[in-house]
Amino acid sequence: MTTTESSYSTPKWWKEAVVYQIYPASFQSQVGKKPGVTSGWGTIKGITSRLDYLKSLGVDVVWSSPILKSPQADMGYDIADYKDIDYRYGTLEDVDELISELKKRDMKLMMDLVVNHTSNEHPWFLESKASLDGPKRNWYIWKKPKSISPDGVPEPPNNWAQILGEANSAWTYDEKTGEYYLSLFTPEQPDLNWENPEVRAAVWDVMHFWMARGASGFRMDVINLISKEPTYPDADIVLDPGHRYQPGTKYFVNGPKLHDYMREMYREVLSKYDTITVGEMPGISDEKEILRTVGSNSGELRMIFIFDLVDIDKPNVRMALKPWDVKEMKSIISKWQRVMIENDGWNSVFIENHDNPRSVSRYTDDSDQWREKGAKLLALMQTTLGGTLFVYQGEEIGIRNAPKTWDISEFKDVETINYWKKCEQLYANDKEKLAHGRKIIDMKARDHARTPMQWSAGDNAGFCDSGTKPWMRVMDDYKTINVEAQLKADDSVWHFWQAALKHRKEHAGAFVYGGFEDLTPEHPEVFAYIRTSVEGERWLVVLNFSAKELEWTVPQGLEIESWDRGNYMKGTPDKPKQSGVPLKPWEGLWGKCR
Repeated sequence: MTTTESSYSTPKWWKEAVVYQIYPASFQSQVGKKPGVTSGWGTIKGITSRLDYLKSLGVDVVWSSPILKSPQADMGYDIADYKDIDYRYGTLEDVDELISELKKRDMKLMMDLVVNHTSNEHPWFLESKASLDGPKRNWYIWKKPKSISPDGVPEPPNNWAQILGEANSAWTYDEKTGEYYLSLFTPEQPDLNWENPEVRAAVWDVMHFWMARGASGFRMDVINLISKEPTYPDADIVLDPGHRYQPGTKYFVNGPKLHDYMREMYREVLSKYDTITVGEMPGISDEKEILRTVGSNSGELRMIFIFDLVDIDKPNVRMALKPWDVKEMKSIISKWQRVMIENDGWNSVFIENHDNPRSVSRYTDDSDQWREKGAKLLALMQTTLGGTLFVYQGEEIGIRNAPKTWDISEFKDVETINYWKKCEQLYANDKEKLAHGRKIIDMKARDHARTPMQWSAGDNAGFCDSGTKPWMRVMDDYKTINVEAQLKADDSVWHFWQAALKHRKEHAGAFVYGGFEDLTPEHPEVFAYIRTSVEGERWLVVLNFSAKELEWTVPQGLEIESWDRGNYMKGTPDKPKQSGVPLKPWEGLWGKCR
């Protein structure tokens, strides 16, 4: 199927939108506010104060990670009230003001919908655990112990491991009722029972509430985990013998009733609005299964986050490492570009979010010598790929991972804490394995994406007032890597992002909707591709994903008209248009071709 035979290239606002993800705890505190309970935390008013900044960058939609009432066991992904705001962030009136100010700038708000699970402090769960026969007992997933051990300990219903701490069971025991409840992520996040139609109706009610309030759509947290295999079998043993519990993803990723639930969601809620929707769907790479959700006629979601690229170094669990190379990275990107074009689906384009390390540290070289070049290279790539583009806070200035010199106590994420606890328990007498565990944290901890936004060289990087302690340590390099400095330097990473986003919008026919051809599938370092619009406009993108100087040979029959931009200097690159094109380390180029 070509772009002209499908609706792939049919313009839609949500296809062309640039979405900017905000991690609200770390974006902007209310500078000047008297010290109080929100000091050191980002706020909704802080977000509103930065809307002109986002507009000038080229942002159309603001997606905030959860701001709803929460005990913060998992930084807001444990919700205690779906219709109220956490006091740390502000009030419902603050959200109304944010939506109003966004509309004045022709921008929109996308909410983070977390409905695979709630907080264990949500009234629904408190009522569910109150008794075996209460009206909301069946709103969550309760099971009797599998057995009682010889020493009288109730055993979990199966061997599934907790996602944010694989040393622990995914089941939590309730002493009062003598049963376990499923809590895939942490004990503080009990899974909702989507088999119960009352649960689904309650979710639809929450979605209508926020759409009526002025939201434009939803990012849906781990939405493909809502349907579980009803027999809850033991997971296959894939981790080393030291692990009692095993990843149970086979039995809850894209479960048997997922598409029934998603189509019902579309019928009952989404079909009634002009929305932007994106599903977080980890653990699924099957083309046909993904197209069941994002195909233009699927009646489910606009797009999902496909995790193949950000999981490129993941073996069986996230906090582990496996080798990867540039050819694998290219094959992942090229595959999903072609799949969506050829099958009338739709992509999301992203390489950063609140659950992953910084892209400049992960895919390029974040040293002082190469950080800016690498950050611009990644910007050039993302802004020239088809799909809806997602930018994560700080990505636009090239923020990198936290230094390896930080003490482990600086890391605040529950996943990191649980992982390090496991390392200390299993490898207390093995310095080599402990060092490897620390290496994994330095490379992959979610904390790297959650450090406070670096606005200026002032105290606390301008994130919060002087004399206020931020909830998490500010990066040591904020005096040189910050928004204020980059706005003043016209060759900065920020200005490169701004220009690249403008260029993308001006040539949306090619970069958002166009055809895609990978020119270098077998090259070990260079990623070169052509984007072609339905009208015939053609653009060449050439990216050197290495620290080496090399020469890329222009394919026979490809005629380069002009080189328009590169990441080494502002203005037109001085490069040959035929034969061999010399590339510097981490250099990227785009140009017109025919």
